[in-house]
Amino acid sequence: MRSFEYSGKYISNLELMFAIPSVTIGVSILSLPRYIAKVNMGSDGWISIVISGLIVALFSWMAAIVAAQFPRQGFLTYASTLVTKPIAIFLTFCFMIISILVTAYEVRVLADISKQYLFDRTPIEVIALSFLLVVVYAVSSSRVGLFRLNTLFLPIILVITGVVVIFYFKWIELDNYLPVFTTNFKGYIKGIQTGISAYMGFGILLFYVSLIDQPKNTSKLTLVGIGIPIALYVIIFLTAIGVFGQVATSNLFYPLIELARRAVIPGQIFERIESVFFVIWTMAIFNTTAMVLDIATLTISSIFKKLKKIHTLFILSPTVFFLSMIPHNMIQIENVSKIMSFIILPFTMTVILLLFVISKIRRVKKK
Repeated sequence: MRSFEYSGKYISNLELMFAIPSVTIGVSILSLPRYIAKVNMGSDGWISIVISGLIVALFSWMAAIVAAQFPRQGFLTYASTLVTKPIAIFLTFCFMIISILVTAYEVRVLADISKQYLFDRTPIEVIALSFLLVVVYAVSSSRVGLFRLNTLFLPIILVITGVVVIFYFKWIELDNYLPVFTTNFKGYIKGIQTGISAYMGFGILLFYVSLIDQPKNTSKLTLVGIGIPIALYVIIFLTAIGVFGQVATSNLFYPLIELARRAVIPGQIFERIESVFFVIWTMAIFNTTAMVLDIATLTISSIFKKLKKIHTLFILSPTVFFLSMIPHNMIQIENVSKIMSFIILPFTMTVILLLFVISKIRRVKKK
């Protein structure tokens, strides 16, 4: 009898490629057009989105190169080889804190938006706890199974989002894209900074490349994985600008939700397409939250090797829930998002660049 094909402990390069956009496409996709439209004139925001995506693609490529040099070795193991064990433990601990904070943020944003658009009579604590329990249940099982869920959910997310965009083509006004190339240099810099924050999640490559059995083409497929959210963000931004205009887009809190709410399928086959959109958006947030929480358990288990995964989740779950309930309103949540982006992104990029440079220097010395 043949063994079950998906019962192994390793993943393929293709599954990791699907995981990158699955983690990247989260809550930021809802408000990204607003932030970009605030600092860029007309339709110039697509330039900031592409440039920021290329910067993230470069760091993702470096992270994949570094991790692929140490096949089947966890982050703490190969980081200890490159920067000594005490520094590696410190970096692992920092990534653990980051993962916990990002998980709490994702849970809270999903709960707030669900209460605002779907469950207006349900307490926000109940929504957040229900979602968190589902995420914990998924993370408590096989780590490889999470990648299979990404492979299953991502095509559905992309197709439904594409349907929403297609049904808006007839509402696009070409005059809304004008003027072009009128944004000053300072505006592009602010747009790039905002755009980079929308790609948060590429740091998973430092931890998950070790699950690949044969990491040969990992760096190339990593670039393909980053290219998916770049294209998606550009399409959504241009659609929002074409329909609402730059001024209106900059004043809508969640432009993508507004697009989904106003989409109309020809023939009135399905009148409330936003309900389908919320389902697939919840799937996207689930993917992101589950992967980030799994990284938190992975970092803890690498430091405290005797601690079981299920016990780690019992500790993390109430911590995440408590942190998610600290902000009192959407303004405070938005401020938390800005602070996290200001700290997490520079830290992740610095660590990747440091490990990449040291690995290159040591390779030269070895030769």
